[in-house]
This record gives sequence, C-alpha cells and structure tokens, in this order.
Amino acid sequence: MALNIADLFEHAVDAVPDRIAVACGDRQVTYAELDARANRMAHHLAAHGVGAGAHIGVYSRNSIEALETMYAAYKLRAIAINVNYRYVAAELRYLFDNSDLVALVHERRYADLVAEVLPDVEKLKHVIAVEDGSDADYTRYGGIDYETAMAEGSPDRDFGERSGDDLYILYTGGTTGYPKGVLWRHEDVWRALGGGIDFVTGEYIPDEWTLAQRGKDGALVRLPVAPLIHGAAQWAAFGAMFGGSTVVLVPQFDPDEIWKAVQRHGVQVMTIVGDAMARPLIEAYRGGDYDASSLVAVSSHAALFSHSVKQDFLGELPNVVLTDAIGSSESGFTGIGVVGKDADHTAGPRVSMGAQAVLLDDEDNVVEAVPGATGRLARRAHVPLGYYKDPDKSKTIFVEIGGERYVIPGDYARYEDDGTVTLLGRGSQCVNTGGEKVFPEEVEGALKAHPDVFDALVIGVPDERLGQRVAAVVQARDGRELDLAALEAHVRTQLAGYKVPRSIWVAEQVGRTPSGKPDYTWAQKYAAEHARRV
Repeated sequence: MALNIADLFEHAVDAVPDRIAVACGDRQVTYAELDARANRMAHHLAAHGVGAGAHIGVYSRNSIEALETMYAAYKLRAIAINVNYRYVAAELRYLFDNSDLVALVHERRYADLVAEVLPDVEKLKHVIAVEDGSDADYTRYGGIDYETAMAEGSPDRDFGERSGDDLYILYTGGTTGYPKGVLWRHEDVWRALGGGIDFVTGEYIPDEWTLAQRGKDGALVRLPVAPLIHGAAQWAAFGAMFGGSTVVLVPQFDPDEIWKAVQRHGVQVMTIVGDAMARPLIEAYRGGDYDASSLVAVSSHAALFSHSVKQDFLGELPNVVLTDAIGSSESGFTGIGVVGKDADHTAGPRVSMGAQAVLLDDEDNVVEAVPGATGRLARRAHVPLGYYKDPDKSKTIFVEIGGERYVIPGDYARYEDDGTVTLLGRGSQCVNTGGEKVFPEEVEGALKAHPDVFDALVIGVPDERLGQRVAAVVQARDGRELDLAALEAHVRTQLAGYKVPRSIWVAEQVGRTPSGKPDYTWAQKYAAEHARRV
C-alpha cells in the first residue's frame, strides 16, 4: 500500500472529481481542477531541478495556492516546508537555512523580506511569487509569477510510484525557542494526524482507498480556522480532503469573515485552536447577525480551550457538538473529549486517550490507570523519526522503551474516576513555587473565567523565598477596567491559594503565535520590561 499524502489525495480526486475541493474568498476549485493545477506546479518545479527529497518552502497565508504547492511537492516525493508568515528577517534566515530550502513559493507581500534574506541562503535557487494585490517587487531576485509558472507545467498526472516511507516535515515553534522540524514518514503522520486511525474507536483504516470511497457517498464542508502553517489546520485540511470533503479557507484570522464564510458556504465542521480563536469568534457571533445553522461540530486542537469559553459556545450554539482534542506536532492525536453543557472541566481538558496513548512516570514505566494517578502523556506506534538535523534534541523527546518507540512531548495528565484523563499542562512551563507545582493552563483558565479578562498567560518569576512565584500577564476585555483585588478573589474561589498569581502585569494584548499557541517567551520578556500592577 502507498500510504502517501499525494496518493491519498489523488484517490479522492478520482472518486469525486467534480466536487468542490477548496473555496477561499471569491475562488473555488473542484478536485479535478486542484489536481491538474498541482500537477502543473509539480512539473514546473521538476523542470527547475526540484526532485525527490528536495525542500520547498510555502510562505503564505491560507490560500488555494498554498495547498496546490504542498500537493505538488508530495507528488514529486519532495517535502513542503511551512514558513511562519509572521517571522522577521532573522527568523526567516534561520528557517530557510535550517530547512535546506531549494525552492520557495511566497505571497508577493513578503517580497521585501525574501529579498533581504535570500543572499544568505545559498541553496535556495528558485522563487515563485503568488499575486495578492501587493506591489512589492519580486523580479529583483529572479522570482517568477505563480500563474506563469503554472502555465509552463503539464496538467498530466504522470509521476512515478511513491512510498509510505516518503518524508514529511512540519516546523513547529512550540512555545519557546527556535523552530524545529518534526520529521515523519508519510504513513506514520497519516495514522497519527490524517485519519489513518479512527480517532474515536482507535481502529486502523484498512487501506489507502477507504476514505476516498466513503467520501463518494457524501462528505462535509469543513473550515480549518488556524493558518495552514500550523499542524492542526494543515491536517484538518488534508484529512478532510482524503475523504472528499470541501475545505473552506479564510486567508487570515478575522472572526467576522469566518462567520460570513460559515454562512456563505454552509460550513458544517469548524476546527479552531483554543481560546485565542474561540473567544473572539464567539464574541463576534454575539455581536453580529450570522446564520450558523449549518454548523454541527466545532473542534478545538492543540491549545487551552478553557471551561468558561466552552460554556459561552454552548450557550450561543446549543445544538453544536463541541469537542476538545489534545496532541501536538510531535505526538499527533492523543485524546479527545466531548464537552457537555454542565460538564466541569475547570481543571483542564478532560479527554479519553487514544488507543496509542499512555501515561509514563519519571522512570518511563506505564502508569496504572487508577484515579488520581499522574504521569507524562506519551504516544507509541506511529511516531516521528525525530527532529530534522537535531539528534540531541530528538533524544529528549523521542525515546525507545522496551523495544518500542515513544514520543514524550512533556505534557502531564491525571487519571479520573471514569478512566478519562485531565490534561494538566506542559512540564517545561510548570511553576515550582515553594515546592508546589503549578501548571499555567489551570491558572489561565481560572483567570479567563472572570468577566473582565479577555486573555492571560501565566509564568513563573524569581522569588527569594519561594524560588519562583506564580505571575500572570493579563489582557482586559475592551472597555473594561480590571479590579485586581476582585480578580484575585475570583481566582481564590477556583484554585488553592498557592496557585493564585502573586504578580500581575496588564498588557494591551497578550502575545500568541499565529496559530493561537501561548508565547511564554513573550510573556517573560514583557514582565521583565514593564512595571507590574501588583
């Protein structure tokens, strides 16, 4: 079996060629049209020396062209590299060099940054620019127009055989440090993130044609809200398309535009990344006049989705099934929970673990599933090969235990009475205050449950007596003035006293990555450079 991203996509093309594959803005393309355009781009790239194993940067907001380029890469057995469009020149220079780019497809708006960085990246020889209304000059470094490149390539699907061992790389910045390329085999990443294992039952999809054949009988309209540079959105799109669904894209996060797209296209499933997207979305819904009657499910991935925001969603959209999935670029899917109107998840996401997920203690022993037992969340079976060009870092997270490979991203979880687990948070961000461990996500959820708080990040700062004290950078809702004494009293009703922030900074906007993940490096820097309120 060729459990390969390009093959899985092509099976859907053959099953439903005339169905709308992707809609973005005023454009939409069928599966057959998208396939032909991806073939053209693949042939153009091949004519310019791009072949199997080569790395092609995709430097774009959400667009049809971004998906076309990724599929073109995989058709060639090449590797698409996601480029964060918020990076400044120094970060781009690092990523272009670290990922060994030989070709780059970028939106025209980023031409000035590309021009600044390109002289320092010797391997990058071929650049293609996508028109986006900008007037930035890409011809100064030999860039060519995307549609011109497209016209030069054949629409025929005449590529050689591919393999489930072909490589896929997803660069992830995580919450700290330089971006790292997570290196997967196609078959493994499909099993872990793309629908190759049923997320609910844990059963393996039997072959490469099953998802496409199921899609022939009907599929859903799906909107991944996050940017395609983020694994959650990328695999929400890929997985949907393997099953013949229609994918709706909005170029960049804009709550009102997203609700307009839901209404316009009859979106049935929306995937988001935690509070950073959920809260502005539900507030825009309340403030607008949108028809979301088509929507049947909203699923959050990869970031804190706090209890109070979940309840806001269920209050406004009571007929929508709300799910909270956990996982990461390194681990893939590790668990999912259905959120009920009266469920109490104030301590953190509460999920049923996937069939390949376990908890491990500090000696790498599997933790017995008894109520109250805690451990590090781990996943076995289909896991990455490691970090690209970083064997030392790989050894800290991708390990072999008893002859079986595991990925241990660093998240801690606790077993509950019903066999589910509550996700406690990332151990690397845990605050050790006077010997007590405090997980930021739990405190952030309590802070954001206050009606005057829009967003919050919790960090540890040095303390002479306690070693570290719990601190927070908080963003107030528009038009609200934070009463910090009242905020402290509110948090004390939900958490033990040692978890209550002893220092608080108030910022105009809390720093997050483009995908909505918390930027704890930003929070530490903000705290160091600004006067605190308490």
